[in-house]
Amino acid sequence: MNATANKWAIDPTHSEVQFKVKHLVISTVTGSFKTFSGDATFEGDKLENAKIHFTIDPASIDTNQEQRDGHLKSPDFFDVEKYPAITFESTSVKHAKGDLYKISGNLTIKGVTKAVEIEAEHGGTAVDPYGNTKMGFEVTGNVNRKDFGLTWNAVTEAGSVVVGETIKLMANIQLVKQA
Repeated sequence: MNATANKWAIDPTHSEVQFKVKHLVISTVTGSFKTFSGDATFEGDKLENAKIHFTIDPASIDTNQEQRDGHLKSPDFFDVEKYPAITFESTSVKHAKGDLYKISGNLTIKGVTKAVEIEAEHGGTAVDPYGNTKMGFEVTGNVNRKDFGLTWNAVTEAGSVVVGETIKLMANIQLVKQA
């Protein structure tokens, strides 16, 4: 990056990271991660080829059910004591159409790194009442949890699996321009 590079950091008070997964094949459980951080570096105002770094603390998982959250933190799923971070490093950002961008990168969960592609819709740029320049994105994507060693499951008496394999990711991210 040269002198025209602009660095932006996630504003955690105006951002959220959520996921959805099928439960018993008949309904969906929504959860979130409460602790995360990240930054992006752009050449000037150009979003393409941004360098994006994102980290989630899996111990901050919240599905609104304490017992389930405890199970998700255990070695059956995230094994948060052994693997205290979920990370994403972009490898490319490409304009798709309109305000939509395709972001490719390496996602690491539970010590397993896989290439993934997610979509980001650029919501625009604005200056807040305190003079901070902000940029907003709505990020979506799907990952197969089994690709990352999150293989625990159970089968009901009727033969249905308890937890679906596809995890829908959703994040509303607000970045603040760094001085």
